[in-house]
Amino acid sequence: MNDMTANVGAQERSDSIYFAPLLPWQQMLWSQLTQRVLTQQSLPHALLAAGMQGMGKRAFVWRLVAWLLCREHDTNPLGACGACESCQWLKSGTHPSLQVLPIVSMPIVSMPINADSDTLQDKSSSAKDKKATKSTSNSALKIKVDDIRALQPFIYQGGQGMRICVLDHAEQMTVAAANALLKTLEEPQAQVHLFLISDTPAQLLPTIKSRVQQLALQTIEPAVAIDYVTKLLGHTINREAVSKMAIEQLIQLANGAPLAAVALAQAPWYSKRALWLTTWQALRSGKRSSVAASDYWQKQLSIKEFIQLSERMLLDIKRICLGLSELQTDINLSEALASYQPDAFNLEVFGDSLQKTKVALQQNVQEKFAYDKLMQELACL
Repeated sequence: MNDMTANVGAQERSDSIYFAPLLPWQQMLWSQLTQRVLTQQSLPHALLAAGMQGMGKRAFVWRLVAWLLCREHDTNPLGACGACESCQWLKSGTHPSLQVLPIVSMPIVSMPINADSDTLQDKSSSAKDKKATKSTSNSALKIKVDDIRALQPFIYQGGQGMRICVLDHAEQMTVAAANALLKTLEEPQAQVHLFLISDTPAQLLPTIKSRVQQLALQTIEPAVAIDYVTKLLGHTINREAVSKMAIEQLIQLANGAPLAAVALAQAPWYSKRALWLTTWQALRSGKRSSVAASDYWQKQLSIKEFIQLSERMLLDIKRICLGLSELQTDINLSEALASYQPDAFNLEVFGDSLQKTKVALQQNVQEKFAYDKLMQELACL
């Protein structure tokens, strides 16, 4: 959820998330839901779109919201028309029949869908963008009891036609907010639909989960995922030809989520995994100083990107140390660890250092200082 438009795939660059193309693995579910509406069957009062990041659940929900509200949906079963009064309201962000919590989750038409986190966020490194990114911290995503109470007039007003409430990051509801929501879930109102979206549904209260119907968005056939990622990347990663094996590795590293796999391939750090391994070995053997390594890497990646890279490498190192096979088969990690493997204590120390660095960066610690310290820790791994 938190960590994501220069390296977002071309499929994400439609004018709006509301009118984006339907993802291949969502076609059956889309057909089932829209057919129910077109044949005058009611949809469940409350629906939950849950699952790991990068599966397109938010893209599906916003697309369905637009279609349900569209004045011409009877003649446009494949998606909202984009031209009627309702669609124009969506584009302007002023639809009177749509309420969204938290407010930072309200789609902005001019922004692309984020492939990695299933959210909307610009990936520019400018100061303005960094400030905007901070606004989507956990505190900004928190849904409080007052937020739920503020929805009540909207939900319970009569004679206003279809009304839709979207609760994004639903796991961020406080206990008081979740309990306040229960009343609405237990007393369905005509033509009111609630959509809950969650990256970590296990954190939702059981009483909430028992009162919503989960959308079948989690299952993606491997062949469909491979085909989608391959077409989107155009057989290249960072301008280099990519094999089917490399695509399969990306999907495996992304836990089967195609959008996350594409974002992973296009992440600045992904092509530098072998270089990270070389740096680690040079630091450990004393062939390179931590200061020199820090100076070099500061020109390669931001500290945030280096931490993401290090976390990925650390996961595979831990797997090998436990006797498991590595997930990254393209960088000869097992061969590099054949003569030396760090002990569990040092692995935990370095992992803890990565987490502490994340916290320190939120407190405006200088990147150079953070980089220098991480390289010292890496040398001791």
